[in-house]
Amino acid sequence: MVASQILVEAAFREGKYVQAFPYFGVERRGAPVTAFAKVDDNPIRDRSEIYTPDYVLVLDPSLVTVVNVIEGLKEDGMVLVNTEKSPDELELGEVRKVATVDGTSIAIEHGLGSKTAPIVNSAILGAFAKVSGLVSLDSLIDSILESAPAKKKENAAAAKDAYEKVEVRSSQ
Repeated sequence: MVASQILVEAAFREGKYVQAFPYFGVERRGAPVTAFAKVDDNPIRDRSEIYTPDYVLVLDPSLVTVVNVIEGLKEDGMVLVNTEKSPDELELGEVRKVATVDGTSIAIEHGLGSKTAPIVNSAILGAFAKVSGLVSLDSLIDSILESAPAKKKENAAAAKDAYEKVEVRSSQ
């Protein structure tokens, strides 16, 4: 949820219309959480969930094998996964645009969370800024420095690192 909020704040800084909201599903500790972010150049009147996303960001790589993370993804949509693997190593069916970044290692390197529970939000957002072009790195960094709940400089540095290290595969 924090990542989606920071993302929409960055987009709002650039004059875009935004919405961000979570979906918790079954309320239990450790269950996957889904957060939605809508960004548009025009006012957003639809406040429903996103059923056909342009982008899917997967912060926990284990979800790729237990949840259908690509459900509803648009034909030209992109999946960004936090993983040590390259985009070519992921098996995501017919998805043509796949990006990966080792957000876990980046988070650990910058002291975000712990080695057993790293906080990868900022790293994923930095990679997303690069692969999507939806927000600039500068706007994202400003949003992180203003809104990150802790370790603002470390989070900003993690976003910059991920921006430089993200790998993309786009096949037709």
